[in-house]
Amino acid sequence: MTASNPLLQNFDLPPYSAIRPEHVEPAIDAILADNRAAMAKLLDEQASTPTWAGLVLPLDEMNERLGRAWSPVSHLNAVCNNAELRGAYEACLPKLSEYWTEIGQNQTLFKAYQALANSPEAAGYDVAQNTILQHALRDFRLSGIDLPEAQQQRYGAIQMKLSELASRFSNQLLDATQAWSKHITDEADLAGLTESAKMQMAQAAQAKGLEGWLVTLEFPSYFAVITYADDRALREEIYAAYCTRASDQGPNAGQNDNTPVMAEILELRQELAKLLGYANFSELSLASKMAESNEQVLNFLRDLAVRSKPFAAQDLAELQAFAAEQGCNDLQSWDVGYYGEKLREQRYSISQETLRAYFPVDKVLSGLFAIVEKLYGIQIKELSGFDSWHADVRLFEISENGQPVGRFFFDLYARANKRGGAWMDGARDKRRAADGTLISPVANLVCNFTPAVGGKPALLTHDEVTTLFHEFGHGLHHLLTRVEHAGASGINGVAWDAVELPSQFMENWCWEPEGLALISSHYDSGEALPEDLLDKMLAAKNFQSGLMMVRQLEFSLFDFELHATHGDGRSVMQVLDSIRDEVSVLRPPQYNRFPNSFAHIFAGGYAAGYYSYKWAEVLSADAFSRFEEEGVFNSETGRAFREAILARGGSQEPMVLFVDFRGREPSIDALLRHLGLTQEAA
Repeated sequence: MTASNPLLQNFDLPPYSAIRPEHVEPAIDAILADNRAAMAKLLDEQASTPTWAGLVLPLDEMNERLGRAWSPVSHLNAVCNNAELRGAYEACLPKLSEYWTEIGQNQTLFKAYQALANSPEAAGYDVAQNTILQHALRDFRLSGIDLPEAQQQRYGAIQMKLSELASRFSNQLLDATQAWSKHITDEADLAGLTESAKMQMAQAAQAKGLEGWLVTLEFPSYFAVITYADDRALREEIYAAYCTRASDQGPNAGQNDNTPVMAEILELRQELAKLLGYANFSELSLASKMAESNEQVLNFLRDLAVRSKPFAAQDLAELQAFAAEQGCNDLQSWDVGYYGEKLREQRYSISQETLRAYFPVDKVLSGLFAIVEKLYGIQIKELSGFDSWHADVRLFEISENGQPVGRFFFDLYARANKRGGAWMDGARDKRRAADGTLISPVANLVCNFTPAVGGKPALLTHDEVTTLFHEFGHGLHHLLTRVEHAGASGINGVAWDAVELPSQFMENWCWEPEGLALISSHYDSGEALPEDLLDKMLAAKNFQSGLMMVRQLEFSLFDFELHATHGDGRSVMQVLDSIRDEVSVLRPPQYNRFPNSFAHIFAGGYAAGYYSYKWAEVLSADAFSRFEEEGVFNSETGRAFREAILARGGSQEPMVLFVDFRGREPSIDALLRHLGLTQEAA
């Protein structure tokens, strides 16, 4: 099997097209068996007088071999999901969970790490090595190393179940998203929609052998209807289908229902926290984050809410008044996007669709690359002749002074059987191998944009451009690291509430005239974004930013409160309702089941951590304010950011890195100013 199993071969980039579901479990079984045998031998040799080269590097090699096989499987499960692959992926989850729990509860390994941290050799370690050792000892404790055996076993069982439930949540959400569609045969029903959206829907219908148009819940289709459809009943219908996915409400009520999955996840997380000596899961979550306490996070979010809510109320009042002028006297959730876009057009004579023509994907990419080349002194080129999982996938290489630094895949377009949203994941970490070879990093960057239709190139909305810059910021954090120890290279070891700093930071260049000049030109004529359009776009930057802010604060407070107060007798929806009472200005309908599709906290890494977006936004806005002072393309400032933040990965605490760059601790003022949420801006 080894000879014919691509996951057990040595490869540079994963052989995606050769990986079959039947390869997955045998490969993982073989690697886990090999690693366990290697671990036993290693501890036999290293238990008494461990060294970095003797203990940490061999463990890095084991982790790398396992990651090399599992990373492409996990990635394919997200971007090319099917029943066979899903089955193979899920068969491995309990095995992997059990393996990692074993590592985290291995007393001999723990004592070897303690001995290494206290050894004379450690006095000569660099800052990254010391941080890796501190984090390793912390993570042993968070894996239950100090617990009695019965409780350790319970810890292992909980972790195994949680990985299974997270996968189930994600699968049911994907299945629910694909379970609803609306076949339209009369084009008049799509009045208001853009030509590109209608062409996309016609393509979707053709793919199913249908005449006319097919509306789906994939985000580009949903967004087109909710923003542009003149037919209010159609907007309400798609809104109801979208916000009740995987729930007990809506057109497919009870199918793929995530309600019991959420309840079980929350119960198990609370039990896990209690096992480890924490009052609740929020406290456990903060054990490895920048924020120091539940109170600090909640005070931070509530302070932002108090500052933002008057602006949100003003935004809503303006929108309601405008909608009433258009004959809609009872503005509802399915009207906000539609009348918001109409009001933007009226007030600023600008629309997302007008702008789309100026953001063809290749121009955006070349401009994005030009921006980071100016800032960070790197070069980016596209590669060909590689193996991939879909024809749309592209591969690029970053180099510096002629030397390769790392590579990244782009998978930019929405399609069936692909998880929604946008994300970056590390396909391979930078590290110095035991034999001295320097392994370069590889990243996967995934989005769900509207693909090319009707002979035109893919045209992005400005919101999509911002998403692309955001994910590329994550990619640069992973790829531009100078740390050569796996445990702290790239995003490894970075506190979760600081990990969004480089991504949100990159978004700023989407709003700078000098940045926009590089990323925009008309797809057909090639003309630059006209100055009047640019002025209107910048004037509209903070349009309804108060409403946007309270929406994000609602998500953040709901997530944190849900995990901080679990067990107080309230249901998930009751917690959400109490948060909405506090911060929302427009209540969605009673049937709205937003939590059932909140994959960030139930199937991703953001449980009791969604506040990280706002926390890191303070850091990124303040970091960018130095560029505002010194020049947005000031290469010295760019290099300083690269060396202080991007290059150092998880080698030191985020606050140390931030202060090194900014010369002081962060202030919230820049964020409020950027969003127009200050009295001066009002």
